[in-house]
Amino acid sequence: MHQKALLFVLLVAGLLCIGLAPTCWAQDQNQDEDADVEDDLDLDLAGTEDDDELDGDEETPPTPKVTYKAPEPMGEHFFAESFDRGTLDGWVLSKAKKDDADEEIAKYDGKWAVEEMKDTKLPGDKGLVLKSRAKHHAISAPLLRPFTFDSMPLVIQYEVNFQSGIDCGGAYVKLLSETPGLDLDQFVDKTAYTIMFGPDKCGEDYKLHFIFRHKNPKTGQYEEKHAKKPDADLRSYFTDKKTHLYTLVVNADNSFEVLVDQTVVNSGNLLKDMTPPINPPAEIEDPDDHKPEDWDERPKIQDPDAVKPEDWDEDAPAQIPDEDAVKPDGWLDDEAEYIGDPDAIKPDDWDEDMDGEWEAPQVPNPACESAPGCGPWKRPMIDNPSYKGKWKPPMVDNPNYQGIWKPRKIPNPDYFEDLQPFKMTPFSALGLELWSMTSDIFFDDFFITNDRNTAERWAADSWGLKKAAEGAAEKKTTPAAEYKKTDEPQPDVKEEEEDEEEEDKAEEAKSSPGGLALSLTRFWSSPSSGSVTVWFIFLQLQRTRMMKKRLLLRKRRERRRPRQKR
Repeated sequence: MHQKALLFVLLVAGLLCIGLAPTCWAQDQNQDEDADVEDDLDLDLAGTEDDDELDGDEETPPTPKVTYKAPEPMGEHFFAESFDRGTLDGWVLSKAKKDDADEEIAKYDGKWAVEEMKDTKLPGDKGLVLKSRAKHHAISAPLLRPFTFDSMPLVIQYEVNFQSGIDCGGAYVKLLSETPGLDLDQFVDKTAYTIMFGPDKCGEDYKLHFIFRHKNPKTGQYEEKHAKKPDADLRSYFTDKKTHLYTLVVNADNSFEVLVDQTVVNSGNLLKDMTPPINPPAEIEDPDDHKPEDWDERPKIQDPDAVKPEDWDEDAPAQIPDEDAVKPDGWLDDEAEYIGDPDAIKPDDWDEDMDGEWEAPQVPNPACESAPGCGPWKRPMIDNPSYKGKWKPPMVDNPNYQGIWKPRKIPNPDYFEDLQPFKMTPFSALGLELWSMTSDIFFDDFFITNDRNTAERWAADSWGLKKAAEGAAEKKTTPAAEYKKTDEPQPDVKEEEEDEEEEDKAEEAKSSPGGLALSLTRFWSSPSSGSVTVWFIFLQLQRTRMMKKRLLLRKRRERRRPRQKR
């Protein structure tokens, strides 16, 4: 009994404290709102829905600025160029001329520059820019050491941005074969290369080349082998004016992958997916074999025993007059369907000697407008039921048919089997030999390695920054939701406010002293409430929850007021 009396006193004191708490707490809030809110929230249980809503009311932090840092090559590599020195040091401009071009355009005099993109999202990031239009461009740079195809893969990647779009031109690279006479300042379209790779476009033909020159082991001659066309739609890579990463991976097992922005757009096998095929057929048609003169390739012939029926009339017309037709009543046989225009007047300058006799232009006869027809009436024509046309003998199987003649097969004298086309000609330089009708094509971050992880690390440090910067710029330019310029709440806002007001009323009822008393009564009647300690904990939690609810309600009202003024 003593214990219950003490418990009752504590209950009354708790109610009084909780009833006065909002006033005291509101005053404290004006002094140091943020600190009190954090202290009070620490007393409640973590992870409640109210916590989520309070967090959601906070302003979205500004998009972090992407700062450029020049990539540093790590791991095994043969070539790495980011142009961050701001110069063309190490690159060689071609001084040659094209052999098969007009003198006016034969020179490789297209201009190159190292500069930032016109609309760069990453200040400080420079690249190689093709500056001229309708010019031949050629520039190259030696590798750190020649790349030899052995047991390690080849990975080449670089970036392209068509800053001004592209009408007709290429942005591909050539891996120049290691030859004794390789002279980079004489780099032309006919300079020997091992691989050509990259985007190319003219008109509506969007291409992503992967071509390699295969050496015939029997003749020593080279032949270009083209990878199959990608199934992916390449259009956006040429039109969206974004920086795209082009990657080619050729593996020692003859498999290959072509990637754009680290996504595979084409893949296959050098032995199966190149045109023309790597290996020639084992047999060919005998060029000296000729079809015999009496070879019969006709599967069907006219029946030689067929005879034309006696009643077959080849002269019967296809159509005949309809004998059942009757001339309509009111037909005007004596009226012409067209007559000379009675209102027409011969021009004053009409010369009958030069222009002939003048005749008034023809117009529909007005007398025929109400009649079923004018002029001589003729029976309409109908299909002749007796018509059979010219007789032909029916076709029958040819007893002498020998099939379609084909030359016999003989062993191919040029046959060879190369099961390792991956082992291509070593290359020692990278070059761009291009013609373009559009200028300002941006190239950057060339990288050649034999380790895919190393290439991906370089891409993350180079193209990854560009992608992040472009993404941040897009977020900044994305328009926010628009509201009408009126003091009246918009329909969707009004409905949302009505729902929130109903929730507010319910929460106020729960957090009022009356509502809290009801909760305490229920707790009192609970068989588990048997100690003073439990009461203190319960009172403290309820006080904290009430404070949080009131803070949430106040934030909702503050949030609602500026929304109505948009």
